[in-house]
Parts: sequence; C-alpha cells; structure tokens
Amino acid sequence: MTLTIKKLMDGYKNKIFSPIEITKWYIERIKKLDPYINSYITVTEEVALKQAREAEGKINSGVLNNLLGIPLSFKDSIDTKDIRTTGGSVIDKNRIPSNNAEIVNILEEANIISLGKNNMFEYGFGITSRNAFFGDVINPWKENKTAGGSSGGSAAAVAANLAMGSIGTDAGGSIRVPAACCGVVGLKPTYNLVSINGITPLSWTLDHVGPIARNVEDTALILEAITKKRYDLTPSDNLTGVRVGLAKHYLSENMDSNVRKGYEKCIQQLSSLGAIIKEIDTSFLKDIISVAKVFGTSESSYVHKDRISSSFNMYSQDAQETFTRSKGISALDYIAALKKREELKQKVTEIFNEVDIMMTPTTPVVPSDIKAEQVNINGKTESMGDCLIRYVSLFNITGHPALSVPAGLTEDEIPIGMQFIANYYREDLLFQVGNCYEKVALEEFYYKRDKKFEMYVY
Repeated sequence: MTLTIKKLMDGYKNKIFSPIEITKWYIERIKKLDPYINSYITVTEEVALKQAREAEGKINSGVLNNLLGIPLSFKDSIDTKDIRTTGGSVIDKNRIPSNNAEIVNILEEANIISLGKNNMFEYGFGITSRNAFFGDVINPWKENKTAGGSSGGSAAAVAANLAMGSIGTDAGGSIRVPAACCGVVGLKPTYNLVSINGITPLSWTLDHVGPIARNVEDTALILEAITKKRYDLTPSDNLTGVRVGLAKHYLSENMDSNVRKGYEKCIQQLSSLGAIIKEIDTSFLKDIISVAKVFGTSESSYVHKDRISSSFNMYSQDAQETFTRSKGISALDYIAALKKREELKQKVTEIFNEVDIMMTPTTPVVPSDIKAEQVNINGKTESMGDCLIRYVSLFNITGHPALSVPAGLTEDEIPIGMQFIANYYREDLLFQVGNCYEKVALEEFYYKRDKKFEMYVY
C-alpha cells in the first residue's frame, strides 16, 4: 500500500480506511522490515495508536485538515516530550525530554501520527548515517550503499514506506543528501523559516529543519502545516519562461559520469518543459567547505562543551576528532567566516536577478559503499565527507531554500538526486518547478520505487 497524503485524506473522508487501521499497518511494517534497514531508534507504538484514536474521533466529527491522521517520524535530535531522544549517541541513550521541540508541537496540533524517532549520525556530525552505537542506517535500495546523512534514518524510512514523511535537520546537506541517496524528496527551507527550538543543534549558523517525503506535493503539504502558509500546488504541464541557472564553476565541477549523465538529462527535460536555461558566473565560489567547517566545528564544540568535559571518551572517534580540530580555530578565523558568509549571501542573492532558480546535482557522486572514506573522481581523490557536501553546503551558509528531487536510477539501480535552489522565501517556486519536473520525468521512477518497496525484502 503506497499512498500520497491527499489520497490518504480522501480515504479517511470516504471511510475507505481509518487512522487506526493505517497506523497499525505502518507499525507492523516497521516491525517486519526495519530490522533490515535500521531507520528507527525508537518506535512509539502506544503514542501513535493514541494519536490515531484521537484523529479518528475528529474525522468522525467531520474535522479534516491536510495532515490529520498522517503518519510521520522525527529525526532523533528533535525533542519529543516523554519519548527517548538520543541524538544518535550513547551519551544520551536514556534522555527523556520534558518538552517537545517547537516543530513537534506544531505538527501534533495538526493531528499527525508520530511513529517514532529516526536513526542518524551521532549528533549530526557526519554526512553519512554510520552509527557506532545504534548501528548504521542501511540504504533500502542496496544494503552496501550509504543512505546519506545525517538524517539518513528519516530518508530511508520514507523511501521504504515506513513513514509517509519525516522531519530532518540540515546543517551541511543532511536533509538533501540522504533524500538523494534514498530516492525521495527533501527540502531545506529558508534559514529561520522553521524554528529549531528544541532541537539539539550542530551549528546555529548553519542549522535548518525541514521535511522529507515521497514526492514534491507531500513535501509541500508538510511545510504548509509547519508554516501555516499556503502554496499553490496546482499541477502545471510546462515551465515556459522559468529561468534556470546552471553554475559555470564549482557547483558543476568534478562529478562522476553517472551524475553527469543525470544532470545533462535533467537540463534537457527542463528545457523541453519550456524553461530558459542560462549559465551563470559562480567564479566567486572558493573554499566553501572550509567556511562551513569553521562554523560547524567551532559551534558544535561550544554546544557540546559540557558533555565534552564530562563524557569525551563516550563520543565516537569522528566526534572526538571534530572537537580536537575545533581547538585550532581562532576568533579571527570565525570572524573571517562570518564576513565571508555575508559576502556569499549577497552574491548568491544577486544571481536571482538573472534567473528564477538554480539547478545542480545534489551530490557529485552516486551513493558510495557505506564504509568508504574516500572517493576518486576523474583521477582526483577527495574525502567522502567533503565530496557529499560539495554542492549543498553553500546554501546552509547563505540560507537560501533548496529542494532535492530524485533524478532516476543509474544502471546499477541506485538513485541520484538533483537540487533546485531559489531566492529567500521562494519555496513556492521550488515546489512549482519540482512538481512539474516530477510529473514529466519521474513517473517511471516512482512506479519502480513503489513496486520495489511494496513487498520489500532483501
């Protein structure tokens, strides 16, 4: 059973099924399939069934809204009242928050059903979903491939239909990269559009929170519920006059052949829809990852300063190395990064005087082997972490909204993703372009994905 949010709501309205039936179906599916994927740390069966009964009562009373009775999940760095929230770390393995994160309150007021808390890289420190404490998240497409991270559990759960949508966080691509790796849609909204209150931060300068879902419309409906802002989701069969910018430098460089093929195909598809394709000067983009690392490394070390003093040896090796590197970042380095951030915000914003959206691949490579530390592209060796964030981290620094959509499968049946970027608060434009693109380009992909995971077994 694979449903969109609107189809599920229609089913509730017409009494084809009930929230209790749907919730039980998802809980049983998680119990049966998640041992293979490891996308959940905590499954909240009792909470979900209680919320389902409440939703059913409202539906029987004639109440309907776009997320009433919709089963979602939350990344395990997002506080949930009276429900274990570990941040993916053994340090907080027994932590029970006394309050919800703001986004949880908003979605519970919309009467969603919370299925549980998703697995993740420890405290969001990495762009894969390897986890030494709770086990690695497995890409549901291929068990030896990374699911991306750090919101990998969220993306894997949505891909395998273990939730209709999930809420993740993104400080350097952590929503968009796993969405691309798992063949789903992920949105990093405009900076501060969605509150991060009640979420264990990685970097307050870079952190964003947003939805992961199975298609663009569902992603938009979840954001509507969060922001209480309406988006025009009227289907369009063309993009006539929409100006799509392609970067000449940095964001189009050094990608593997599979991604290059998908990128060129996407350009052709957008052009066939009537979009105006235009190259844009991005020669100002240099040392982007270095700037992101100054914020991520120094700010995460500050966030964790109390835990570091009491529990340093309980962190994973990756986290310990991050904290050690932070000692080498000076106040001058941090101030220089802040200045660079302002320059980048201005220059990227100016691009949107020339084009309506930008388009890049989400990652320069297809999902790698889960244990891979390095990647070689066209004879150049790069760390896997730096490679996976190369096309996405810029927009954490500048805060522009970015949407990752699937771009089909490689010959080895591995998903890749494309990233659309717009000016501040133009999520509506991202949904418009993404919605049109997927209706023309992704019908076969969605059919394959849904059939693959309909009776999912390894």
